[in-house]
Amino acid sequence: MKRLAAGRLCESFGLSVKRATGLVSLRRASFYYKPKALRNDSGIIVRMKELIEKQRSIGLPMMHDILRREGLVKNHKRTGRIYKEQGLAIKLRKSRKRAATTRLILPVATRPNERWSMDFVQCALWGGRRFRMLTVVDQFTKECPVIEVDTSINGLRVSRVLEWLQVTRGLPESVTVDNGPEFAGMTLDRWAYTKSVKLNFIRPGKPTENAFIESFNGRLRQECLNQHHFLDLEEARKTIEEWRISYNDFRPHGSLDGMTPEAFAVQWQDKNNNQSIPKLSLKPVRLEG
Repeated sequence: MKRLAAGRLCESFGLSVKRATGLVSLRRASFYYKPKALRNDSGIIVRMKELIEKQRSIGLPMMHDILRREGLVKNHKRTGRIYKEQGLAIKLRKSRKRAATTRLILPVATRPNERWSMDFVQCALWGGRRFRMLTVVDQFTKECPVIEVDTSINGLRVSRVLEWLQVTRGLPESVTVDNGPEFAGMTLDRWAYTKSVKLNFIRPGKPTENAFIESFNGRLRQECLNQHHFLDLEEARKTIEEWRISYNDFRPHGSLDGMTPEAFAVQWQDKNNNQSIPKLSLKPVRLEG
């Protein structure tokens, strides 16, 4: 209002800018100020909706990491403003408060293929038939080299999956597993002994001791399994494999400073005299057994 009044004084009475701004108590810098044109956010909004269409459970932090990586935004405040204006926030259920328990300090992996984690996840097809997934995660790079999907996976099948990973990636020094019969049986124990791979068994009823795979399995269920209905096993394999590839080379990871697991592994190789990790084949390999 003061700027408008000063302009009227200059136009109607021929006063100087200094005199007019003084009468209305307005700084001359404010009188000469020209507001910047509003930035066009349409491209960012379109990309946000594309990402949500592809992955409905995506949240604001991951959304910002992807947009920043693609050069669409720099400041997280702008991402948050657009995210809120478009009503894209995820409605989260409030969890019950649980009693605090003693947390186990897990050993920290310092290089790729030092420590892996393995576990099983269960799901069901549209018709009710249940199937299982063997998930494997590198604790250092957070890469998932394989997700084996079938109606039944025994200890022999687990060892065959690891044999395939030995060819495509190499074997770890140790693997953290629970006390399930597939992991605690003689088949996998004999395989681990012949390959000089140590099996680290967590204590019964202590899934937090294998927190890396528990976190990964939670992402798998939230971002993939809960978002799809699988008509048959082949469709489940295809969808889960596509998600695994996206997890490795597209989805930003919070513990890796917004980098993808694959990009983090490449960066580590460059910093450590190009110590190579064999590139994973993107084609799923079905191992019968």
